Amino acid sequence: MRKLSSVKGFLSRFFPVRLVLPMAALLLLSGMAAAAPAPLAEKIAVFPTAPFYIYIVYESLVVFWLFIIGLLVIIRMKLREIERVHAMGADKDDPGAPLLQ
Repeated sequence: MRKLSSVKGFLSRFFPVRLVLPMAALLLLSGMAAAAPAPLAEKIAVFPTAPFYIYIVYESLVVFWLFIIGLLVIIRMKLREIERVHAMGADKDDPGAPLLQ
């Protein structure tokens, strides 16, 4: 309760009480007005209507997802290779190995 009174005291120093309540109500109402549904407008076609262009859209989607799946497969292969190298201990330095100069 003490914190609440200190916040109220802080706000009352900068804003008169007569202005705080209308400002809060205005902010609340403006937030509700922004969330109100807009009137219905004409529908916008997202996908093309011609069969040829529909085919191009779906073909592009298939190529995109194949590319994503291929990237995931490559990443998994690389991670397995890293695990294999770590299991062999090839990532550790050999103290008896000659230095290249």
